[in-house]
Amino acid sequence: MMERSGLTNIGGNRCEKLRWKGMYIEAEWDPTIQHSNDGAFWCQHTFNCLGPDGKAVDEFECSPARKCYEEL
Repeated sequence: MMERSGLTNIGGNRCEKLRWKGMYIEAEWDPTIQHSNDGAFWCQHTFNCLGPDGKAVDEFECSPARKCYEEL
């Protein structure tokens, strides 16, 4: 299966407050469409692309190393 950044299910080792478009989209993957990841991730603490610590949120950055991290 092809990895679909921003539209795929992200692993269980992520912050509970991380949200992304793929959580709300149920569509068949079409490899002929170029998908953008712009603005795809947001934090439920701040409701934007920055966490409460002012750092960017995504599937890699939202880790236990951050003070705002909440285990899933």
